[in-house]
Amino acid sequence: MAADKACCFFGHRKINKTPELIERLTREIEILITEKDVNVFYFGSKSEFDDLCHKVVTELKEKYPHIKRVYVRSAFQHIPDWYKDSLLKHYEDTYFPEHMENAGKASYVERNQEMINKSDFCVVYYDENYAPPRRRNSKRDLLDYQPKSGTKVALDYAMKKGICIKNVFYNR
Repeated sequence: MAADKACCFFGHRKINKTPELIERLTREIEILITEKDVNVFYFGSKSEFDDLCHKVVTELKEKYPHIKRVYVRSAFQHIPDWYKDSLLKHYEDTYFPEHMENAGKASYVERNQEMINKSDFCVVYYDENYAPPRRRNSKRDLLDYQPKSGTKVALDYAMKKGICIKNVFYNR
C-alpha cells in the first residue's frame, strides 16, 4: 500500500473571504482527495485562511471520512489532557514538533516548514501586494519597521523544496 499523501495550508492572517474563494478552495481540496490521493491535511493556526481551510476540509470529511486533519502546534510542547481532548474534537491528531522546543519567535516559521516537509502539496493564499502591518521594535523605538510576510517566507521555502503549490488567491 502506498504511503499517505499529505497537504498543508498557509496564508495571510486576513483574507477576502468570498463565495468564489470558498468554491475555488473546495474544488482544489476535493481534487487533491479524489485525483491525487491526499488523505492527510496539516493545519497551523492564527489566520483566517487556516480557519477557512479547516472548515472546508471538515465539511469534505463527511463525504470522504477517511481523510485525516492534523493540527501542528507552534506552541505548548506539553499540553494537558483537557486541551488535547478539546483539539481532538476538531482534528484526528495534534503534535508539537520536537525540534521546535526553543524556537521562540521563529516558531511559526519552523512550524510551517515542518508542515511543508511532511507534505506533497501546499494550498496557499498569497497576495504578492500584501504587507503585514508595520511594527515597532519596542515601545521606546520611534522607528517603524516592515516585518516580512510569514506566508511569503513559507511560500519561498515550499518552492525551494519543489512542493506542488496551488495559490487559491488567484482564480487560475
